[in-house]
Amino acid sequence: MDSPQRPTAYHQRLPYGERLSPDPVLGGPFFAFDGDVRVVPLAEPVLPEPPRAGEPGGSPCFTCTDPDSSAIWGDERWVLKAGLEPSGLPMVALLLPREHYRLDNLTPELLADLGPMIQRVAGAVRRIDGVGRTHFSRFGDGSEHFHVWFFARPVGMMQLRGPLLSVWGDILPPVPDDEFQLNARTVATALTEVSGQPLGVAAD
Repeated sequence: MDSPQRPTAYHQRLPYGERLSPDPVLGGPFFAFDGDVRVVPLAEPVLPEPPRAGEPGGSPCFTCTDPDSSAIWGDERWVLKAGLEPSGLPMVALLLPREHYRLDNLTPELLADLGPMIQRVAGAVRRIDGVGRTHFSRFGDGSEHFHVWFFARPVGMMQLRGPLLSVWGDILPPVPDDEFQLNARTVATALTEVSGQPLGVAAD
């Protein structure tokens, strides 16, 4: 059960309205910026939080509204989406269950699938020519529908390692559409070795 949404001692000690120093991250091996960097003023908390997409009172769940939009692979339980917007990385993908679940109420079957699916998608992304590693992250602040992000780190690009890989995806020049389609087919083909079928551009 979620805890009550109220200010805590943590909230009360934060310096709202102030610009905090970026010094702790400046010069770090994974920091993407240099020079005059300013942190935006810290905003007051919004309590109760506004509903996410798919929650009561929020906008419709975009996955449930159009389940195969941007999908490159799917089976009876899962769908992998990619190409939601142009990226400078070889692949940015999103793994979701076909049915609407949160992390805390995933069925036992989906929970049993989740680890192997993460392993499969990470391995499929590494089949793309020139990919050194697959990063994956779970962010749940935009949509209630459970999802896991996957990011392809180009081989040899050591500066792109770490938590700012997704930021580099926004900064680097977007990959050409034909290259993205080839990468999508590579990932979908690798996944179909176990189950499912290519969708969208990967099926063309």
